[in-house]
Amino acid sequence: ENAGPQITTRRGPRADRKEGLMRKIVGVTLGLVFVAGLAGAQIAGSEHDFSAQGWGTTEICQPCHTPHNASTALPVVLWNHEVTSASYTLYSSPTMNATTGQPDGVSKACLSCHDGTVALDSFGGSTGTTFISGPANFGTDLSNDHPVSFTYNNALATADGGLHPPTTQASGLGGTIAADMLFGLGSDQVECASCHDVHNAANLQSLLLKSNAGSALCLTCHAK
Repeated sequence: ENAGPQITTRRGPRADRKEGLMRKIVGVTLGLVFVAGLAGAQIAGSEHDFSAQGWGTTEICQPCHTPHNASTALPVVLWNHEVTSASYTLYSSPTMNATTGQPDGVSKACLSCHDGTVALDSFGGSTGTTFISGPANFGTDLSNDHPVSFTYNNALATADGGLHPPTTQASGLGGTIAADMLFGLGSDQVECASCHDVHNAANLQSLLLKSNAGSALCLTCHAK
């Protein structure tokens, strides 16, 4: 039976490019949703799951992040917590070749709970009354803690002689040290998050970025 004339629509290169772009957008969106789901599952039950603490909220993300009216005081996405204004006693050593300053960037976000000067439940514009305690309270004397907020680049590695060059040394996380473990606009700043993952992606004790079995985490940067 004759179904009538067949009509063929000719697709141009512009239409093909548009369809390809839409496929990429959909793929990226689905990927982000998937990653977000994984991140939530990893935080749940970790040291950073505060939902059952009883000092403010049952939402896991809210003590640190908010979707609206976020603080721009730190280079942290949608920051929701009060920021510390403490001044710190810094680590120093006669064998250290890096120049350190007061913690900033993502390290200051960590210290906004861990220095003990800002209440854990001081978020969302509220002033809390519950302060961190025990070994997780570092205080403002950081002289016995690994230094943070200093520049770690190939020049420092050469000058020190005991560090791997960060732009070429593999991190064990898929890329180089600089790409995977350093921060700032130049991807050359050591911060708390160089060793710890607040979102617990590796599901390790102390929220480590990677296993430290055999000092593997330490030896990523230190050539010993």
